[in-house]
Amino acid sequence: MHNSLIIIPTYNEIENIDRMIETIFSISKETNILVVDDSSPDNTSSLVKELQKKYEDKLFLLERKQKRGLGTAYIEGFKWGLKKSYDYFFQIDCDFSHNPNDLKRLYLELLENNVDLCIGSRYISGINVVNWPLSRVLLSYFASFYVRFITGMQIKDPTAGYKLYRRQVLEAIPLDNVEFVGYAFQIEMKFRTWKKKFKIIEIPIVFKDREKGVSKLNSGIIKEAVFGVLKMKIKSIFSSGYK
Repeated sequence: MHNSLIIIPTYNEIENIDRMIETIFSISKETNILVVDDSSPDNTSSLVKELQKKYEDKLFLLERKQKRGLGTAYIEGFKWGLKKSYDYFFQIDCDFSHNPNDLKRLYLELLENNVDLCIGSRYISGINVVNWPLSRVLLSYFASFYVRFITGMQIKDPTAGYKLYRRQVLEAIPLDNVEFVGYAFQIEMKFRTWKKKFKIIEIPIVFKDREKGVSKLNSGIIKEAVFGVLKMKIKSIFSSGYK
């Protein structure tokens, strides 16, 4: 995975971060990792700093002063990486709901199919979700249908967070104009990519609910996603920023 940056946002992930970093570097010695930590009270960042001694010039840390949301963490990570020479930018959750063994699959599929965004999709081949309650599976699945209906995108898993971008996509998107911070952020980034006519592919992954730590999902994030999609679609009709 030459010239790639894997961005991992964290908040209270001390139970997962060391294992995630070690696992990724065992899979690929070529890639770099950027952890974006929102001042985790459990001292996640301190553990990352210890690991930096082992992975000098390969493991990096951005410490933010307060919890500001998933979307802004990724935006800061993208901006950090764009100032460097990386050509490929991964998004991955720290809690192992995204299997790091799929990183190479995303990378190879992006290259072999000559696409600009590769999505690790829970719904491209049925419903591949493990250990979620039925209510959450249904919420996520029908949210995906709702997003397709409103936006016109034919992406089966528009809220997916496991992704690989080419540098050109992130350079083309006005990152300072990205509005949303939760699930709606994931939708907005795909929508902006699609509106700019970049090539997108979905590949099937198995999504496994976290075993350690606490989920960040809350009603505010769900509300943002539901109403944010409508707002985003309306704005895209009148704003050239989405084109």
